[in-house]
Amino acid sequence: MIHMIGRTLSVAAWLIACTTRADLDLQPATVPTLVGPHAGQQLAISRPNPQGHATDISRKVTYRTEPVGFVSVTSGGYVQPIKNGKATVIATSDDMQEVRIAIEVQSVEAAPPINFPNDIVPLFTKHGCNGGGCHGKADGQNGFRLSLFGYEPHEDYEHLVHEARGRRLFPAAPEHSLIVQKAVGDIPHGGGTRMELNSYATRMLSVWMKQGMPYGKAEDPTITHISVFPKERIMQPHSEQQLVVTAYYSDGTVRDITRIAEFESNEKEMVKADEHGLVTTLNQTGSGSVMVRFQEYVDVFQAIIPLGVEVSNLPPARNYIDDLVYERLKLLGLPPSGECDDATFIRRVTIDLAGRIPDMEEVKNFTNDTNNDKRTKLIDRLLAHPDYADYFANKWSAILRNKRNQDSYTRGTYTFHSWIRDSLHKNKPYNQFMREVVTATGDLGIHPPVAWYRQVKSSKEQLQDTAQIFLGVRLQCAECHHHPYEKWSQQDYYGFAAFFSRVGRKPGRHPGEEIIYHSRGTASAKNPKTNTNVGPTPLDGQPLNLDPGEDPRKALAEWMADEDNPFFAKMLVNRYWKHFFGRGLVEPEDDIRVTNPASHPKLLNRLADEFVASQYDLKKLCRTITESQIYQLTAIPNDYNLTDKQNYSRYYPKRLSAEVLLDAIDTVTGKATTFSGLPPNTRAVQLPDDKFNSENFFLEVFGRPEMDSACECERSSDANLAQTLHLLNSKGIHNKITAGDGVANRIAKDTNRSDEDKLYELYKLAFAREPVTEEMTAALDYLKGKEADQRTEAYQDIMWALINTKEFLFNH
Repeated sequence: MIHMIGRTLSVAAWLIACTTRADLDLQPATVPTLVGPHAGQQLAISRPNPQGHATDISRKVTYRTEPVGFVSVTSGGYVQPIKNGKATVIATSDDMQEVRIAIEVQSVEAAPPINFPNDIVPLFTKHGCNGGGCHGKADGQNGFRLSLFGYEPHEDYEHLVHEARGRRLFPAAPEHSLIVQKAVGDIPHGGGTRMELNSYATRMLSVWMKQGMPYGKAEDPTITHISVFPKERIMQPHSEQQLVVTAYYSDGTVRDITRIAEFESNEKEMVKADEHGLVTTLNQTGSGSVMVRFQEYVDVFQAIIPLGVEVSNLPPARNYIDDLVYERLKLLGLPPSGECDDATFIRRVTIDLAGRIPDMEEVKNFTNDTNNDKRTKLIDRLLAHPDYADYFANKWSAILRNKRNQDSYTRGTYTFHSWIRDSLHKNKPYNQFMREVVTATGDLGIHPPVAWYRQVKSSKEQLQDTAQIFLGVRLQCAECHHHPYEKWSQQDYYGFAAFFSRVGRKPGRHPGEEIIYHSRGTASAKNPKTNTNVGPTPLDGQPLNLDPGEDPRKALAEWMADEDNPFFAKMLVNRYWKHFFGRGLVEPEDDIRVTNPASHPKLLNRLADEFVASQYDLKKLCRTITESQIYQLTAIPNDYNLTDKQNYSRYYPKRLSAEVLLDAIDTVTGKATTFSGLPPNTRAVQLPDDKFNSENFFLEVFGRPEMDSACECERSSDANLAQTLHLLNSKGIHNKITAGDGVANRIAKDTNRSDEDKLYELYKLAFAREPVTEEMTAALDYLKGKEADQRTEAYQDIMWALINTKEFLFNH
């Protein structure tokens, strides 16, 4: 069997790797016995650079073997057997340092029996044959179907060996078989050339066919996990790192799978990886990761790419966020921008905490305050203000799908929104907030969170939304097959679904409403692949033994809120980090998995730990983030960080959301938008549900979500032509600007104030700052010589121009 090439070597003296000097490091330290003609072992050699960081030189050394004739070594450090026996591979660097490793070869005269799941299926995955765009999609491709990413090897075996009388295989002359000829491009193939003739993949397919197409024995070892070396490296731009991937089997054997594992870069603008596991960095500073996949197992390599500039004279750290971000910036050699000014800060933090731009009185008081702690006091005032609860209720209403599908839902959506808002205003602990949603029971008039169950009607929707919203785990893929980028299987999916298997419903007291209750009985969900019932099972946990009278959702909530839960706190702090910075420490913010590592793992862990220690205090989390120096950096780049997208060396400007932008336009123009059925002066961020999108074209065109899913990605923050045209030509915006009782007309007709004073007011309304000299001069020149009726139109034009600036449209 091919996996047996991983048989561990004995501890004989000749196996001990030795070096003439200690500067070179060779991995793996020992090589398992190479069994069979198709075995192999990738080597990785490194040495420290002047900064003390390991640098890969696997392709910069010269390889030789002693004695010759037993193994061969490619220039990339890949060892292959020639004949049975023992040999030493010697790698010599350019400064004549040497590192040696002993290798034994056995059974080179005959290939061991092949195991189809272990040896053949991974080849289809490696070369893209069983991907969703090829034969792995539901109906296959051109009459040939494989399971997605090879997660059902029994089905793949049936399709290959028995379907259509096995016409794709030709054991007598494997090189002429249909599966090989199409893969190498000898005959037309819609997927193009996928393999090279005489490559490892085609040789293995040929050997398998010559052996009679065995599937493998029931007692054959199975893979338990894989590991990539190294896990992390600090690498210079345009440098290389050879990865070594090892598979571990249930019988204790190990096997090098570098040449048959799949490599995929998560940050393609930073790193790329070829089919042999050679990682190359590009010119972007930061951290990029490469996902390694073999069968259903994954691991990740992370490259940290420094700029290399000396980082000194940092703005004073205000809390642990600054300490940890500064630590990364120093490692990267990426100097941060300086601190933002007061005008920028009050506008930025007021938008981020209250969902509005600051009014004139707030700007005046903050500007005139000379106390050193005035920014902290401002943060506290905003967190205590009802506007904070309004704004974050708007956020959570979208996440929790507070959607009005029909008019009879109105009472429920309004009640649920009010409950969310009150919970946030009272600073209800987040674990309690989650618990009341997930375990909601009864009538929505008494228990408003039951409205959530009106949108997530099936246990499928309930488990998927719960996992994504509160744990940052996307389980959708695992419903039909093993998750392609994670460890979650169908068993995990249905074990999680079992928590919602006893949710009962009956009509409520009002039309369109339901009473949610726990239906007594044994909680379970049937796994359709195994046709077995699965009991309630936490992720990465064991099935729970619950009493039939116990609501399994309560057990789920207890597990999620446990301080040792690896997902719950991290998900929330990452979601809020993205709210304030425009980019999560893990991106997307609700896709936390081992193959999608955080840009700042220590910071993510510390934020989560502090959040748990604070008893899940949301306001304290917001305060900690906004008090940090990192949050208070200017958005203006320096000579080094213009292209930085992930290291928080400056503030990243964010487009105002649809609701905030509409409210900001209302504030600057002095004309509030009216919404049907709601009191006058209701702000757009206070709207309780999605229904108002269809009534207000501005909200629709600027991307207010329809609340159809739990993903915040449903909110569009991208600019488009429709938005530009709307701001330039919209009748609604024009009417606000030109309104007789609006700000522009009031200012124009005020004869007791100078034009300079009026322009100061406009700029402070729009930007929380005074106009600079060039802006003031340009505006005064435009007003010069205008008659009374022309001056009104001129002020309207100036207001229109301010509203259309990037400075107004972005939080910066």
